[in-house]
Amino acid sequence: MSAPLLEVADLEVQFRARRKLARAVDGVSLSWQRGEILGVVGESGCGKSTLARAMLGLQATAAGTLALDGEPVEGKARLPELRRKVQMIFQDPYQTLNPRQRVRTIVTEPLVVQGVAAGEHEERVDRALGEVGIDPARFAERYPHQLSGGQRQRVAIAAALVLEPEGLICDEPVSMLDTSVRAQILNVLVALQRSRGLALIFITHDLSLAWSLCDRIAVMYLGRVVEQGPAVEVIERPRHPYTQALVAAIPVPTAGGGGDRELLEGELPDATDVPSGCRFHPRCPRRFAPCDQVDPGLVEVGSTGHLSACLLHDPAHSRPAEPSAHG
Repeated sequence: MSAPLLEVADLEVQFRARRKLARAVDGVSLSWQRGEILGVVGESGCGKSTLARAMLGLQATAAGTLALDGEPVEGKARLPELRRKVQMIFQDPYQTLNPRQRVRTIVTEPLVVQGVAAGEHEERVDRALGEVGIDPARFAERYPHQLSGGQRQRVAIAAALVLEPEGLICDEPVSMLDTSVRAQILNVLVALQRSRGLALIFITHDLSLAWSLCDRIAVMYLGRVVEQGPAVEVIERPRHPYTQALVAAIPVPTAGGGGDRELLEGELPDATDVPSGCRFHPRCPRRFAPCDQVDPGLVEVGSTGHLSACLLHDPAHSRPAEPSAHG
């Protein structure tokens, strides 16, 4: 089997906040295979976007390693190669596009930065715009304020695509768009994945979106991956109580036309004050005595690379059997 396109091991990102140390990403190990659609899901503030930026070298790390094609990325020497092969699409197209530049200039800029010969610029820009559904003849000379939100995100995708990368990291790429255009943008990304054989990472808080699009899912909680595995396994047979709560909160239509929703109790703890033991235990409905003392690691819970970080799967700390209804 070939080396992953991108792989991180024991990655840590820390920030100073109110004179305390915030552990935004806290020992994450994750591999991303070529051609794979990987979903990274979790509540807002769990570290998903920070992890993505660290994977592209856009965020300084406190510890851990990053490997591209199986070779370490250390210092700045390989960053240009990394950013040729992997590009990022950010959440807000209103913020990522320079309002003073025309569309053609915006999409050309990555080629200039990477030193691509000027004679190739026009053809590659027109091809990238065409692939995302933007007609160069009509839109290339327009400014971002002259475009709709969906068109701006298409331009942002084209700017990422123009370098012909092998992977795209999509950080909540449709969350700032109107509902009517979200499906269109997702269809563009999936079509690109299929036509170009791209690897995609979808960062989202929407578990149902990850379920419908992704091959694998990694569930993050308070800076850690607490469960990962094939999307079908993680959604249909979640093993970590946090994932179970997220799955239970996916709206399911009922006979009356409504939806049943079971919400998580409590708030995500502050990353400057991570609970001892299992970081999920203050909110966990299945916690038991060792959970506030022992910090569980990921262990195999299935035969398909399904991993979960929970003491319920550790025979050494198995939960005592509950008394039966018949005594």
